[in-house]
Amino acid sequence: MWWLYALLSALFASLTAIFAKIGVSGVNSDLATAIRTIIILIMAWGIVFFRGEGKGLQHLSKFSLIFLILSGMATGLSWIFYFKALQMGKVSQVAPVDKLSVALTIVLSVAFLHEALTIKTAIGALLIISGTLVLIL
Repeated sequence: MWWLYALLSALFASLTAIFAKIGVSGVNSDLATAIRTIIILIMAWGIVFFRGEGKGLQHLSKFSLIFLILSGMATGLSWIFYFKALQMGKVSQVAPVDKLSVALTIVLSVAFLHEALTIKTAIGALLIISGTLVLIL
């Protein structure tokens, strides 16, 4: 079932790129990122409260909280650079290059999380990197 959620994520990520490219036209990219962030904030907290999952806040460890904060900061920086790139470039080039994050995540998961690197995963990462280089050059 995970693959269905992953496909839905990919679908909405592609719509995000299209909508963002249209929306960022004539708008400061930092302002556009801030507007997008407010919407995401409202949606995320709405889902948490609608499902009654807010009680989980009191059970968060400092360790988890630190890494969730770091993840949020990385997400924010990613969005800031993504919107700036969208403002300056073609969405058909920016979005695929942004997906180089998939290959980088594979490398980092092996280095920091000690996940196993299979031949299939390594070949996939190399193909992503190769495709990114084709788009950049």
